[in-house]
Amino acid sequence: MVMVLAVSLLSYGFNWYADKQESLLWASKCLLQSFDAMVDPKLKKWDLALTPDAFIRFKKTYQSGRQEYYSFNLRRFKNMDYTGTNVRGTICLKTMGDDVIVQTYNDPKGNVDSMSTSIKIPVRGLEAEQLDSLLTNLNYLKVH
Repeated sequence: MVMVLAVSLLSYGFNWYADKQESLLWASKCLLQSFDAMVDPKLKKWDLALTPDAFIRFKKTYQSGRQEYYSFNLRRFKNMDYTGTNVRGTICLKTMGDDVIVQTYNDPKGNVDSMSTSIKIPVRGLEAEQLDSLLTNLNYLKVH
């Protein structure tokens, strides 16, 4: 009986890990493939990542050398809004409070470290079903 319980618990743990990994991969792929860099012609390069420890990290580097960096842990995720069409729009990831780290570097106005309640990500080609699935995966990762 104890052996069956141990196997069941290991099996449950494996499925939880597999589900978490699957959610991480799907959400990461969705964000990376749909990111719309064409919205800002001054953008030189960008990096958007959903890390294994459930942090969303978004870095933008402009032609002038100015950098913007945003980061928050999905445990602080509150909701996701979308404005736009299935051709082009903006995802707004909202947190429970001032949980988004915002940093700027090489800014002529001076480097800034601050906090925010959201990250806005320009996207293209997302259908309603994909947005629903992204929200479901982010909410899953929030609690796992």
